[in-house]
Amino acid sequence: MGTEILIVIFVGLVSAAALSDAVRFIIPNWLCGVIALVFPLAALMAGFSWPVFGFHLLAGFLGLVVGFALFAPGWIGGGDAKMFAAVAIWMGWDAFYPFLLHTVLAGGGLVLMLILLRHAAPLVRVPNGWTSETALEKGAPVPYGLAIAAGVFWTLPSTPIFSSF
Repeated sequence: MGTEILIVIFVGLVSAAALSDAVRFIIPNWLCGVIALVFPLAALMAGFSWPVFGFHLLAGFLGLVVGFALFAPGWIGGGDAKMFAAVAIWMGWDAFYPFLLHTVLAGGGLVLMLILLRHAAPLVRVPNGWTSETALEKGAPVPYGLAIAAGVFWTLPSTPIFSSF
């Protein structure tokens, strides 16, 4: 029962990070930190062996490398890179590549949707969020946390942590 509760907490934290990115273009560091730090407890409750736990940490490190490789040229924000690494720990080594593929596909769909909506935005009055900038303004950043969350929700059922209960 404990693993299930922690998975629900994980899904809630990922949703909160995506919502924050969509509304404010910021993924708070504390959210990424909590996402990463709750995993060891979930792994312990799921009965992961040390090698399996180690491969999850390796997936998180690979997520950090991929995230910052995309951050360096400015393709994604720093919060997106940290969020990608934090949730990669939960996905694990076996589900890392499907998670990456699902996130990229969701990101492509998000970008296409934003391009279409940004062209239609002058025709529609859109209330501003918490900041003066909205995702529908031309030149606004892409809230890629939404794509990362979609990748998580798409991949999570096939992960070792989800299969453990």
